[in-house]
Amino acid sequence: MTRFYDARGNIYGVATPAFLRTQGINVPESAAQAAQAHADWVASAITSECDWGSIPRPDAAKAHRCDGLLVGPFQAEPPFDLLIVNTDGSLAERSGNGLTIFAQALTDQGLMTQACEFRVHHLASATASPVATWIEPAVYEHVAGFWLALGLPEFGPRAVGAEGVGHAFREGIELSHVRALAAIDPQWTHCQFVRVGNPHCVTLVEYASALPDNSQMLQPALFEALQAVAFAPPAGSGQPCVAGVNLQWAARQAGNSVVARVFERGEGPTASSGTSASAVACAAWRAGWVDAGEVAVVMPGGTAPVRLHTEADRLLSVSLFGVARPQQ
Repeated sequence: MTRFYDARGNIYGVATPAFLRTQGINVPESAAQAAQAHADWVASAITSECDWGSIPRPDAAKAHRCDGLLVGPFQAEPPFDLLIVNTDGSLAERSGNGLTIFAQALTDQGLMTQACEFRVHHLASATASPVATWIEPAVYEHVAGFWLALGLPEFGPRAVGAEGVGHAFREGIELSHVRALAAIDPQWTHCQFVRVGNPHCVTLVEYASALPDNSQMLQPALFEALQAVAFAPPAGSGQPCVAGVNLQWAARQAGNSVVARVFERGEGPTASSGTSASAVACAAWRAGWVDAGEVAVVMPGGTAPVRLHTEADRLLSVSLFGVARPQQ
């Protein structure tokens, strides 16, 4: 059966390929083959496992009961292969909360007993497939979870395949200007593109009041405007990124802390996102808002601890601490 987990308000279903086959969904035997043939089976998987079905739908609910479906593992021992399926049927290269949930699910099944590698298979041309992430069980501030090693971030339009963007400067830092975002809100004029295995566009705002509210982003007019920017065609415009891009908005807080909102590519507004939190922390560090070390990224679903590893003012890598619990 598909089990659902909550990671700071970000909810994913976890289903093995074998289980999906029992539901009449023809998932290929290997993760690489499943990614290549995803158009043949993911829509059925989303309809079967992610729709509300007999579960009462809250008044403010999104179109699906979860933010995506994690399909895997494709083997019984590490390294573990999986696919991250967005509810629009596209494949994601990486998801911090998704990988945290997958680690918790494998731990609950007795398959993951120590640190190991997860390999996410996808079809994005800008990033080699699979994207590997080292996952280590850990305790942080008395809470059991996992540290995810996300590697070296990349900055700028070229890192995410963005085209047709302008230049913007903030406190001496060169940033990007995304016309479609600035047209929605003139306070959304300073953007930092970041790749953390997957693509992000972090809009840096002066005041927290300029952050969009999740309920506002679910309203049709704003949702459609942001979808055009974030989603890949045909749901989105492919501008500025033909493969789509995750959107975040960030405002600085006291201490080494940033408050953020997230609109995920292939999904929409979410309570939290692990790779988004990591991208926000990296963008805030580059803007001089936070110091290296541990950065707290505050989202509606909770606060994500992010570690920025630096040497001589050079960012070397980023790590994320994630926690997941079965959804009741």
